[in-house]
Amino acid sequence: MNQKLSFSKLLSLSLMLFAMFFGAGNMIFPPMMGQLSGGSFLQSVAGFVATDAGLSILGIAAVVMVGTKLDDLVGLIGPKFSIFMGVLIYLLIGPLFALPRTGTVSFELAVVPFIPEGIPKILFSVIFTAIFFGVTYVLSINPSKLVDIVGKILTPVLLISIAVIFIACVIHPVGEIGTATGEYASIPFFRGMIEGYLALDGLAALAFAIVVINSVKGFGISHPKAIVKYTLLAGVLAGVGLGIVYLALGFIGAQTSTSPLFENGSQLLAAVVYQLLGRGGNIVLGLAVLMACLTTSIGLASSFSDYFNVILPKYSYKSILAVVCIFSFALSNIGLTTMIQVTLPALVMIYPPAIALILLSFCNRWIKSKSEAYALALLFAFIIGVFDGLKTAGISLGGLSVLVAKIPLFSLGLGWIIPAIIGCIIGMLPFVNFLTKKKEFQI
Repeated sequence: MNQKLSFSKLLSLSLMLFAMFFGAGNMIFPPMMGQLSGGSFLQSVAGFVATDAGLSILGIAAVVMVGTKLDDLVGLIGPKFSIFMGVLIYLLIGPLFALPRTGTVSFELAVVPFIPEGIPKILFSVIFTAIFFGVTYVLSINPSKLVDIVGKILTPVLLISIAVIFIACVIHPVGEIGTATGEYASIPFFRGMIEGYLALDGLAALAFAIVVINSVKGFGISHPKAIVKYTLLAGVLAGVGLGIVYLALGFIGAQTSTSPLFENGSQLLAAVVYQLLGRGGNIVLGLAVLMACLTTSIGLASSFSDYFNVILPKYSYKSILAVVCIFSFALSNIGLTTMIQVTLPALVMIYPPAIALILLSFCNRWIKSKSEAYALALLFAFIIGVFDGLKTAGISLGGLSVLVAKIPLFSLGLGWIIPAIIGCIIGMLPFVNFLTKKKEFQI
């Protein structure tokens, strides 16, 4: 049996994965980051790429190295934790944040610029998001066609639309690149890393890996090493594509760094494109965002429904899909700015243990069956992540927060690294296994 994948098929897989990753957050966060970081936009975008594209590639690699799906990765700690972590990740990249955001951003950039002044937007929002998630439902009913729908049709339209906007900005700059503000002036790279959490691709990669693996198998690749090879290649190509687009969007945002601060990235993009290309430009931008959000919405809804259909087999795939689309439709109408403000602290708490798990999976040959090592590393990372999240939300626990802030790298948002390493080392000690008296460490 031929265990080689043609370049055209590999490219199709890469485009599919790129399109599934590149959604609402990926379109709006780099430009806003560019405005805030100004002349330091290269460093901040590099940080964003590290925790978005970089972590996405590592996440896919982590899954494919230990198995074929998310449960195989989180199952390194134990069956009960596997279910808990899996449900949490799918809820975040599904109806609690990422999925509703696709509808919200699509509306703000594809519809709002064309609504006359003085007319309430809520009715338009309800109608648009109802249609948006209706289309998501229809295209997600048969997820086996994702490669054809996403990779061959929607992604090229998306890339062409973004290219038009970028080229126009290069030819006719919208302003001078100014100086960075806030943490972007002192730690632009690390602040960009935190912004990378908001895109949620690092978590989504754990779910999307199975889509790519199944697509590779669908092309007739069955040998385990070949599956790993082509899954990773698709991930790397998609990651490179993401990095290039982020640089372009960050550059666009940096040109507005001397202008008044926008409320969010969607408003920034709408204003820039209107200045460059007028109403016609807003049509191009709306098309680009709509394609980005729709492709991501399809991937998220399909993955979410697949996962919950497995753990809740009495409910059909279509039933779960219908519920998640309806819930996302309702939540998408609360507004983009509110959604970001509420979710960022939660993501800052959750990402550290997720990153720790991904990185530790590459040490599985040494950790082996010591599930306590994984569990304690994730627990310690989560504890520090809680303080990071509270800091992001502007909440202080007084002296305790001051004490935790003294942990090395905490000011950079990486204070969880050393505690996670310590937790892993403690979990590797023989007496820890003796105290638990169980193969599965219970959290």
